[in-house]
Amino acid sequence: MITSKTENIYFEWLTAEDMHENSKKWLSELQFVKDEHLFFQDLITTYTLQIIDFEDFSDTKEIVDALNRSQKKNNELIEAVLNHEKDLEIMVDGIDDVKKEKHYKKLHRQLLTSVSEYLYDYKKVKTQLFSIVKDVMKKEKQQRLLDKR
Repeated sequence: MITSKTENIYFEWLTAEDMHENSKKWLSELQFVKDEHLFFQDLITTYTLQIIDFEDFSDTKEIVDALNRSQKKNNELIEAVLNHEKDLEIMVDGIDDVKKEKHYKKLHRQLLTSVSEYLYDYKKVKTQLFSIVKDVMKKEKQQRLLDKR
C-alpha cells in the first residue's frame, strides 16, 4: 500500500480587519526589535574591549554575528509586512477576485510563520547576548574590586 504525505493546515477564517490588526502587531514588534538592535550595538560598543578579552570569544563573536544576521532579517521582515499591508486593498476593494484573495491569505499565513519563527530565534540570541554582557560586567566589577585593595 502506498501512502502519500498529507499536510494538515490549520486555516482560520480571517477578515481583512483581522489581517490588518495582525500586520500592525507584527510591525510594532519588529520596530521594537529594531530599537533593541540599536541598544545592543551600543552595549557591544561600550564593552568591546571586555568582550574581546572574555574567555569564550569565539562564542561571543558567533552571537554578535547572529545579532547582525537578525538585524538584516528584521529589516527584510519589516519591508515584507509593509508591502503586505499595502496589498490589503485586494481584500477590501469590493472586487471578488478569488485567486488574488487566496494568494494574499497564503502570503499572510507565510508571514505569520516567518515572523513567529524570527521572534523565537531572536529571543534566544538576545538571551545569550545578555548572558555574555552580564558575565563581562561581573568580571569587570570583580576586577575593580580587586584593584581597590
